[in-house]
Amino acid sequence: MTRHNPSGSATPASLGPQLPSPLREVADERFARRGLRLLLKRDDLIHTDLPGNKWRKLEPNLRAAAQDGRHTLLTFGGAYSNHLRATAAAGRLLGFATIGVVRGDELAGRPLNWSLARCAADGMELRFVDRATYRRKTEPEVLASLAPPEDCLVIPEGGSNAAAALGCAALGRELRGAADVVGVACGTGGTLAGLAAGLEQGQRAIGFPVLKGGFLGAEIRRLQQEAFGGVRGDWLLEERFHCGGYARTSPELDAFADDFTARHGLPLERLYVAKMLLGLTTLAEEGAFAPGTTVAAVVTGAAPAQPADSSR
Repeated sequence: MTRHNPSGSATPASLGPQLPSPLREVADERFARRGLRLLLKRDDLIHTDLPGNKWRKLEPNLRAAAQDGRHTLLTFGGAYSNHLRATAAAGRLLGFATIGVVRGDELAGRPLNWSLARCAADGMELRFVDRATYRRKTEPEVLASLAPPEDCLVIPEGGSNAAAALGCAALGRELRGAADVVGVACGTGGTLAGLAAGLEQGQRAIGFPVLKGGFLGAEIRRLQQEAFGGVRGDWLLEERFHCGGYARTSPELDAFADDFTARHGLPLERLYVAKMLLGLTTLAEEGAFAPGTTVAAVVTGAAPAQPADSSR
C-alpha cells in the first residue's frame, strides 16, 4: 500500500466546509395547518465530498489522526456504505491511505458496484470479509487478523465514536434558539448523541432509526457516556419509520419522498433523510407537536447520483 503524509498543508479546515450549515424554512401545509413551522438544516451542503453527518463525525477523527502521526485509516461498511465513500474521499483529499473492510466475502469476485468503485477510485483498499467475521469486527483477534499497519487509526462502522459525538455537538449548538424540536435519522447513533448534547435546555431531539431491533438507545447512551461523561440532552427514539429495516424502502416511503420533492424541489436521500421526514410529518399530522412549535429536520445527506441497492 502506498504511504501518504497527512502532515502537510491539507487539513479538514483547509477543505472549506460551509459551517454553520444553512437553515432554511419551507412552507409545508401539513405542518402549517397544525400551527407548526418546518425548517431544514442543510448539512448535506457542508462539503461536496464529505456532506452532512459524515463531515461532523469524520473531522475530529481525521484531526486526531494527523496530530498523532497516523497515516492510514481503517473502517467498515456495507456494499453501498456512505461512510466508506466519505472516508475514501477524505483519504484522497487529505493524504491518508484508507482501508475499507466490506461486509460480504461473496462480493470479492464480482465487479464493483458504483459505490465501491467510487471508494476504489479514491484510493481505498477494499477487503471483503464474510458476514460472521464482520459481526465480530470489534473483537481484538478479528482486528488483528486484518493486519492493520502500525500507524493505522481504526474508525468504527458509520464513524460513530466519542470523537464523532463531540463533533456532532456543534450541530446542536448551531440550532440553539432556532427550533423547539429537532429530527435526525439514526444509523449508528453518533449524530443524535452529539446533537442532543449540543442543544440547550428546552429543546428536544428525536432520532429516527433506520434499522430494526430497538437496540440503538443503549448505544447512544454509551456514546454520550464516553464523550460527555453521562447522558446529555432531551432525546428520544421514534422506531416506527425504518420502512423494513436497514437500507430498505417501502412504497409509502417512495410516494412520500416523490411528493416532498414535488412540493419543495428537494430530491430526498431515501435510506435516511426521507425516513426522518416521513416520521416528522406523520408526528405533525398526529398532533404530537403543540401549535407554535418550530420543527427542524437535519438533512444529513443528498440523494446519490446512483440508486442504492437493498442488498446493502
